[in-house]
Amino acid sequence: MKTVITLGIIACSVTLATAAIAADYPNRPVRIIVPFGAGSATDVVARTVGQNLGEALGQAMVIDNRAGANGTIGAELAAKSPKDGYTLLMSTNTPSAAAPSLMKKINYDPVKDFAPIARIGTIAFVLVTNPSLPAKSMKELIALAKQQPGKLTAGSGSAGSLVPVFMLQQMAGIELNHVPYKSIPPALADVISGQINMVYADMVTGSPQVKSGKVRALGVTSMKRDPLLPDVPAIAETVKGFELIAWFALFAPAGTPPAVVERLAGESQKILARGDVRERFAVMGIQVAPLKPAELGEFQKSELVKWSKLAKAANIIPE
Repeated sequence: MKTVITLGIIACSVTLATAAIAADYPNRPVRIIVPFGAGSATDVVARTVGQNLGEALGQAMVIDNRAGANGTIGAELAAKSPKDGYTLLMSTNTPSAAAPSLMKKINYDPVKDFAPIARIGTIAFVLVTNPSLPAKSMKELIALAKQQPGKLTAGSGSAGSLVPVFMLQQMAGIELNHVPYKSIPPALADVISGQINMVYADMVTGSPQVKSGKVRALGVTSMKRDPLLPDVPAIAETVKGFELIAWFALFAPAGTPPAVVERLAGESQKILARGDVRERFAVMGIQVAPLKPAELGEFQKSELVKWSKLAKAANIIPE
């Protein structure tokens, strides 16, 4: 009986302590690690969500860009950060689902080392080329690549921009010269300057350059045309079955107090339900698609399987 009472007192004490932590959280600025460079889609999402979270919680959300190694540098830093809710990770399918299939070794477990908070949304990519490239459609690009096997250069800065390079090679029977970058913006800059021929850019970074005429859009990776670039065909219109969609989600290091995770999740859901936030994301080509912590956890596990299959189907050898 005494043991039962003691255990009850301990459980009650833990509950009260956890509630106290959540009530006091946050009492100083919170760092959001972005595993890609400034100006990337992930960076823009983190700043949009961070600003609104900061206003809701009464503390600044400081963006910390840590690009490199398919986002795994930033993800590893977040995984090894204090488990107190003052370091978060704005992640994507790349470090949180695809990395184990793209790299021989990563120094964190995408599932075990993180506490899911909220999925933010999804996004398609657009294949863009330098306007000087003599290919004005996917059909012409494929024909050109067959005439010059291994000579056309394709940059990448994330799984969402790397995997479709190999998918297109496999599905269209062509050979491209892959050039890796730390994130998509520098790869896109090299397409604009003519240093490389093409890149799959997310809609946030790619669509403005398409609309300005600095690059030519040949196709989008969604199964249907994207509302942001309605005149650009889906790649699937030429290469049957071609589809690739990326996502953004907020995580904390595993072991972060559950009450803190729940508070962040609750505020995130409120933010994503707002019309002004949804509209801001929509004009960037991001479809708001919120998931709660448990839902995000299950979704992430399914994505690990999905990206593994995509990598194998595209004959990607882990590096």
